[in-house]
Amino acid sequence: MLVSDRRNPKKRAFIDTPSLILTGAGIYMIIMLGIGFYASRGSHSVTDFIVAGRSLPIWICSVSIFATWFGSGIMMGAATSGYDQDFLLMIGEPFGSGLALLLSGLFFARIMRRARRMTWVEFFEARYGKFAGVFGAFTDILSGIIWLGGVLFTFGILLESLTGLPNTVGIFGGLIVIVIYTMVGGMWAVALTDFIQVAILAIGLVVLSVIVLDDVGGWAVISEQLPKDAFRFFPVDHTYKNWIEYIHVWMTLGISAIAANSVIQRALSARTEMVAQNSFLIAAVAYVVIGSIPIMLGMVASVTMPGAEDANSILTDIAVAHMQPIFVVLFVGAILSSIMSTSDSILLSSASVISTNLLPRVVKNPGDELRLRVTRWSIPFVALAATYIAFGAERVVEVLIQSAAPLLAMTIVPFVLCFWWEKANRCGALGGIFGGLAGWLISAQFETVTPPDLIGFAVSLIVMVVVTLLTQRVDPPRPITDDQGNKVELKNRVATFRSAS
Repeated sequence: MLVSDRRNPKKRAFIDTPSLILTGAGIYMIIMLGIGFYASRGSHSVTDFIVAGRSLPIWICSVSIFATWFGSGIMMGAATSGYDQDFLLMIGEPFGSGLALLLSGLFFARIMRRARRMTWVEFFEARYGKFAGVFGAFTDILSGIIWLGGVLFTFGILLESLTGLPNTVGIFGGLIVIVIYTMVGGMWAVALTDFIQVAILAIGLVVLSVIVLDDVGGWAVISEQLPKDAFRFFPVDHTYKNWIEYIHVWMTLGISAIAANSVIQRALSARTEMVAQNSFLIAAVAYVVIGSIPIMLGMVASVTMPGAEDANSILTDIAVAHMQPIFVVLFVGAILSSIMSTSDSILLSSASVISTNLLPRVVKNPGDELRLRVTRWSIPFVALAATYIAFGAERVVEVLIQSAAPLLAMTIVPFVLCFWWEKANRCGALGGIFGGLAGWLISAQFETVTPPDLIGFAVSLIVMVVVTLLTQRVDPPRPITDDQGNKVELKNRVATFRSAS
């Protein structure tokens, strides 16, 4: 028997007051634009614009990392997974993405900040050569565009479900605001807006969860009516298909996402390497804790609101059903915060890769002014490309997994070995990249039980290790270098648990 709502939330639904939501959203957008223009005062050089002059303190850096990862996939996508009882997608968000942040803080943040680079692709270029760098740049940009497409899809779903406006209006309306403040302020604008956005989304989620649980009589009432295996952490049926899909989710969101430049930029923007490390660790814990709330809300809705017309909008549906209009406006602001905090990071990241790693292949020794201009004007072009993905999306978390496929198949093996295998060389990396690409594309032509990008990952690992070992003499390994070309000290690169300075 379904639980009854003690306060009959249907009587409080305010589907007849979309203008209140639009007004609140409009005010929110204006505030974000104001912060962007305020932050623009500190963006005088390409270093200021891309990595905030490498001066982010821990309180901004950790919040910005959390905000970048805590996007539509965890706000609305995880709620959808909880509603559908989709075990695999619930594992991916928040636990898979939380693992990516944890691993980044433990094994990569310190060495990245120490090297004073602008993007992770520069590490590829230093160790594996220009061709590998260009290939890594295109892979990162492609992944970012797919990811951003899923985020924009959520924007459209949100506005349509709450106001009745076509999702096209939501996608382009939100995109214009995000593009403007990112173009104007760069990393400082992104980091400062992230701070405001995280505060709003955390308050919104906590307020909604308290109200909903009070309405339904507490979590114990709901948990009694959920399937007995709703909280499983491993597959129930121990078949090859179930386990390989389980591994695939962990690999895509927990491992390959380590190479996402939008998050790596935070490590590169931190004031010190200890700030970079600790910021990732703080963000990882916060992500899993706060990220569990949308799943819980989705499960509540599966009991109290069965048969939803569109599971993608279940989070907004439950907010409308349980909250007074003013609180719904607050919660809409929370969802907008999650969407915008991820979108601006992806836009800045992709634009940074274009100006830092691709522009020098076209213009020899580009000046700081040209690089800054190219970075700014790459932002709207990346945004437009992402809209194509947005209009073809169906479920948010699935789009996130798709965005990680190029990284898993071709990039993550050479990326990890770049930092953690001193023998890694150019021949091995190129073999791993193209071996992974071939394995991915060929297996995609067949209906394999093992996901094609996971096959690509296995091929990439085998080929890179074998080719690297066979070519040590003809292609000696290159060291990791900093922005001045000096060899980077590799000692003390694993996280150490001391306070950040």
